[in-house]
Amino acid sequence: MALNNPYNTTLVRNETAAGAAAQLLLLVLLGTAIDLGPVGWLTGLAFAVATWAVLTRALSRSWLVSFGAANRVTLARATLVGGVTALVADSFESPPPVTVLVALTAVALLLDAVDGQVARRTGTSSSLGARFDMEVDAVLILVLSVYVATSLGPWVLLIGAMRYAFVAAARVLPWLNGQLPASTARKTVAALQGVLLLIVGADVLPYASAFGAALLALTLLSWSFARDIRWLWRTRDSRAEVTAGAR
Repeated sequence: MALNNPYNTTLVRNETAAGAAAQLLLLVLLGTAIDLGPVGWLTGLAFAVATWAVLTRALSRSWLVSFGAANRVTLARATLVGGVTALVADSFESPPPVTVLVALTAVALLLDAVDGQVARRTGTSSSLGARFDMEVDAVLILVLSVYVATSLGPWVLLIGAMRYAFVAAARVLPWLNGQLPASTARKTVAALQGVLLLIVGADVLPYASAFGAALLALTLLSWSFARDIRWLWRTRDSRAEVTAGAR
């Protein structure tokens, strides 16, 4: 006898397909308004396909009853980040329209404060939603660091690469995979990365101030990661004991 499963495969596919369609529509609008080049088009299309594929797979494994309003907000953010990614890729061929780049980034950053509130108010918080939100943030910071690095130097790439370096290190050092306690400082530092990189990318500061803002972002992020790594190291034995006891 078939089990009654609340998971709706068709609904999930419709949600992720709508996100991919929105991404394509944004690329068409950008292509029409600013004559997006082939590199920008290809990068934007690759981002849309990758987002659709990864999200569809993650949702199929999560067995969520519904996609949820908060995830829809995050998906909208991902669409905007895809547009920013296309513009930054295109900037290597021709100067990007800074106003459009700033506008898309600013809205994406503002929505970052919305999806969490929507999840809490609607009672739709989930581990998938938190991970989805974090990955969108990480991609946006990486893309912005690439853009800013073209004017300030390759050292700025450390800002965008740090989180991915941490994930890579965790594959070799399992104790880095521990669940971190909630931290207002960590959230504040993470939010400041996008804001500071956006200000620098907007090209409204003199070089010295822009350099200082990017350096401040890198310093704060390095401190935050060092703080978390220290906590994970100091608690590794106790967490291993808890895990062993649970088994």
